[in-house]
Amino acid sequence: MTVGRTPSQTIGPFFEFALPWPDGPYVVAAGTRGAIWLTGRLLDGQGAPVPDGLIEIWQVGPPGARGFGRCSTDRDGQYRFLTGKPDPMPAAGGVVYAPHAAVSVFARGLLKRVVTRIYFADEESANRADPVLSAIADPRARATLIAARTEDGYRFDIRLQGEGETVFFDV
Repeated sequence: MTVGRTPSQTIGPFFEFALPWPDGPYVVAAGTRGAIWLTGRLLDGQGAPVPDGLIEIWQVGPPGARGFGRCSTDRDGQYRFLTGKPDPMPAAGGVVYAPHAAVSVFARGLLKRVVTRIYFADEESANRADPVLSAIADPRARATLIAARTEDGYRFDIRLQGEGETVFFDV
């Protein structure tokens, strides 16, 4: 039996030319004091790279940061942003969210973006107190939202499904 293509299989790729962002992955200007690289790979359910995805991040601070970046993935599924580590984010009722970046992922097979967050491994006490991160009961699932420290910043791989799938939020 032959199965025809579904809309989710024919939707893209179209990101490279349809959603240009003039500053691309630069949330802060090159040479900004304290700038870090936030890098990673976008992977499918089999662990294979997604070469035609688009990653967007939003964050609070640091001073001088635009707060937004957009980056296409390369043929190895890699993305990278030059940014500064986000500031904690105060909310109503005295709640303070741990430093994090909000992330949207656009990729083939997705009719809508998926949304997640990037938290930082060296913010352990802030991460424990963060109401969103602490609401995830499974420690393995929670760990999918923690970026690992690297020599020049942090690494955060995004797995769209399967073993080690990144936690995504309904928005």
